[in-house]
Amino acid sequence: MSQTRLLSVLVENKPGVLHRVASMIRRRGFNIDSLSVGPTEDDSVSRMTIAVHVGKQQAEQATKQLSKLVDVITIDDITGLRNVAHELLLIRIHAPAGQRREILDLIAIFRGRVVDVAPNTLIVEVTGSTEKIDNFIELVHPYGIKEAARSGAVALVRGDEARIRLVDFEIGTDVTERSAAPAQGEAADTTGTV
Repeated sequence: MSQTRLLSVLVENKPGVLHRVASMIRRRGFNIDSLSVGPTEDDSVSRMTIAVHVGKQQAEQATKQLSKLVDVITIDDITGLRNVAHELLLIRIHAPAGQRREILDLIAIFRGRVVDVAPNTLIVEVTGSTEKIDNFIELVHPYGIKEAARSGAVALVRGDEARIRLVDFEIGTDVTERSAAPAQGEAADTTGTV
């Protein structure tokens, strides 16, 4: 059964990597619903969050194929894991004076913010889950949408389900991966995070 699956991919931050990853997915015949890419805490590594509408078996095939690309460090299908996945929406809404108050109330309900005001339009920024963004667009549609731009999802796995990756790019060394659980002799972090 097909569903939107989130793939989290760490890649070397080099020219052409995005093209190679997108081309491999295209060759498999999968449609990319969204793709977000940006640098991580390490300038030599970028994180791609790819949303594809496929079945679990197809997602497994895609991850196996992607992992063979030389620039791919790690790839995880994080669909079934507890994760935080947010999108950014910038949307220009028709907002004449007579309707502006009710539009502003709607923006407040979705915890959005107005980033530009013109005599008859507002540009609004909303962040959150794909479902939240879809719902906001549906509710403001009757007012008139002039333009919209969405970032696509960016995602991280929550808490202890995340894996810590130790990456060393020196020639001749391998990428090392270890669980987020403390190694033998290390103290566990008991502070807890939300």
